Amino acid sequence: METPLIEFRNVTKRFNEKTVLDNINLSIYENQVTTIIGKSGTGKSVLLKHIIGLLKPDEGSILFQGKPVSEMKKTEWEDHRRSIAYLFQNNALFDSMTVFDNVAFPLRQTTRLNKTEIDKRVMKRIEDLELGEAVGRFPSELSGGMQKRVALARALVTDPKIVLFDEPTTGQDPIRKNMILSMIIHYRKKFGFTAVMISHDIPDVFFISDRVVILWEGGVGFEGPYEEALRLKVPMIEEFLRSLDGFQDQLTGLLSREAFKMHYSAMLGNSSAEKTSAALFSVRLTVLYEALGAEASVEVLKALGEYTNRYFNNIGGFSARHSRDEILTIFPRKDLEEARRLVQDFADELKNGVVDHIRDMVSAGSDRGTCFDIYIRAGVMEVSPEDSIERIIEKGRAKQEIISKYRCDFGGNE
Repeated sequence: METPLIEFRNVTKRFNEKTVLDNINLSIYENQVTTIIGKSGTGKSVLLKHIIGLLKPDEGSILFQGKPVSEMKKTEWEDHRRSIAYLFQNNALFDSMTVFDNVAFPLRQTTRLNKTEIDKRVMKRIEDLELGEAVGRFPSELSGGMQKRVALARALVTDPKIVLFDEPTTGQDPIRKNMILSMIIHYRKKFGFTAVMISHDIPDVFFISDRVVILWEGGVGFEGPYEEALRLKVPMIEEFLRSLDGFQDQLTGLLSREAFKMHYSAMLGNSSAEKTSAALFSVRLTVLYEALGAEASVEVLKALGEYTNRYFNNIGGFSARHSRDEILTIFPRKDLEEARRLVQDFADELKNGVVDHIRDMVSAGSDRGTCFDIYIRAGVMEVSPEDSIERIIEKGRAKQEIISKYRCDFGGNE
């Protein structure tokens, strides 16, 4: 069995008479994104502070790669502590320092590297996060998205194994929120760190999370993949998830997955819904990120979601984003041929909308000179009453093919 990277065993933490963490057990695995959610005051930030060593448990133990932190020698602990970076909620950049000096700060404070090596490492991270044009500028001169990238560059300059994100998208609009989440998952894959994130931005965080931890009244109400949480009937989880039923995907305007599930269950209970089909649409966000950057790639997904919602709602269809870059649409009372015609008509209308969106992004200041393609894929299938949503998605992925292709020169869509 895989050894957790970080493990909490029977950890309790009290502040005066208040017990914040009550005998909790949880595991965080290497190279995954673990998101901690829960109501205010349930101990999410306290949990992060235990990981980084700012707090110690009153009872229980915290293990790193199977070894209790309390049994580590001072040098072991210092090595462990240096393997962790912390991305603060409001970036916590130094206003009086340039981008270069902000990124260099951890190396200057915690290492004995010479100036040449520090400069080399700092410029490497600045280039990795595409901040070369801002190297001599101050935080007040940068957009919110660039400030977040500077904060991430500073967090990554020490090559950490673990990055802790404290509410990284708080106060952001839907586009910026999804851009930051895309940035986190993109650089997590690129640099190979383990991410532990606190967030209230539901359901957006579920699209990038490998595991979810729900803190509930001082304990762990659930730990595992989000899809598993939806299948469980534990009362505390049910109450928490019921509070999400009204959530709409803010980026695309589509139903939340919970509301989609309710619509699907109601449709199956309607005997008149004899013929049903579905389509699974996808756009490769990782490829778009490399070609266009985070903001433009999120704009493409937003356009796809908005067009899907507007187009298929008119014929009684309903849709939700079921992964970071996949949208599932159900067509009640439509057979397979009708669904295929609808998808083809939709693809024809979608072209101009998405292309206009990207043209606007490029004309607004993108200086990326390389050409790129945008592919929209769809898998169209029949749905039987026995099909679960997971089974429909599986069938849709197997049947996906390109329905539209967009070229960067905007001169000839195929």
